[in-house]
Amino acid sequence: MAIGASSAKAGEETDTITERAHGPQVRRRLGRADLRAVPEARREVRELLRHWGRPGRSEIAELLTSELVTNALVHTDDDAVLTAVVSPRGLRVEVRDFVARRPHLRAPDTGDGTHGRGLVLVQSLADAWGVRSHGVGKSVWFELGAEAA
Repeated sequence: MAIGASSAKAGEETDTITERAHGPQVRRRLGRADLRAVPEARREVRELLRHWGRPGRSEIAELLTSELVTNALVHTDDDAVLTAVVSPRGLRVEVRDFVARRPHLRAPDTGDGTHGRGLVLVQSLADAWGVRSHGVGKSVWFELGAEAA
């Protein structure tokens, strides 16, 4: 499934909220290892979802977005692209990076501090999620359905 999928190249500069055929969306280039992008991505998703869903759904979307963005920036040494699309079916957030190595879902270890919980949160809170390979790199995505909103 490729709803809201991003085919942007790492060099594209796109930081916008736009209205597309499938609905409002955010597309944002994330610079390599630029962790300032995490709160900026949360803010943009919050703005996109200002009038969407039941109380709490936007906060879940923000949390899961920050997990995917953080993973892409911390575990790869390359740029990434965030795409978030609201459609009649719900919200889809996708973070594409340009490194083929797939993320591993791992059980958090109590000795790990705050590391190792990101994909567990995504798996627990998203209605659907997954990893999709590209010619160069991959996309990690999640969806929150409108029917639950």
